[in-house]
Parts: sequence; structure tokens; C-alpha cells
Amino acid sequence: MPKKRENRGRRKGDKGAVRRVQCDNCGALIPADKAICVTKWYSPVDPQLAAELEKRGAIISRYPVTKCYCINCAIFYGVIKVRPEEERKKHVPLQSIR
Repeated sequence: MPKKRENRGRRKGDKGAVRRVQCDNCGALIPADKAICVTKWYSPVDPQLAAELEKRGAIISRYPVTKCYCINCAIFYGVIKVRPEEERKKHVPLQSIR
């Protein structure tokens, strides 16, 4: 049976088994190397108030929030896009060492 992608959709290499993480949206258990993780910065202060306080010299702390999604949820929420068929299987050969 032909395989669709050379890495089978994972970044595992030859590590063997990898730990599983839970999708933050649907709760599915997926391998950590297959999960789409997105880090966004979160500030508990309202943006308008934060801008006003920063003008006066206050330091507003922001916290990184990392969310991991399964492929289905990442596509549904627009975190990743579906690429055209020609782009999916592009293989760039390695340049020979001289």
C-alpha cells in the first residue's frame, strides 16, 4: 500500500513510542509529535487599560498559554490550512556534499 507522506504525518524519526497528549478542544489522545501546539501570550489586564498603564510606565505581565490540538480540530479552527495536492508531496532532494 503506498504511503501518502514520507514521515506518515509525524515528527518521530526513529524514537520508538512517544508520549500522548490530550487535544485541548475535543479531548482526543494523540501522539505528542503529531499534535499541533500553538503558544499565545495572555494578559489578565484589559488591552485598553494595559496600553494606558504602559504609557505611565507600569509593567504589565503576560503569560504564555500553550494549547495542543489534534489535526481535525486544528484544521476546523484555522490553526493550519489544507494545502493543495501538488504541495503536499513536494520532495526537495538533498544537495550533494562537495
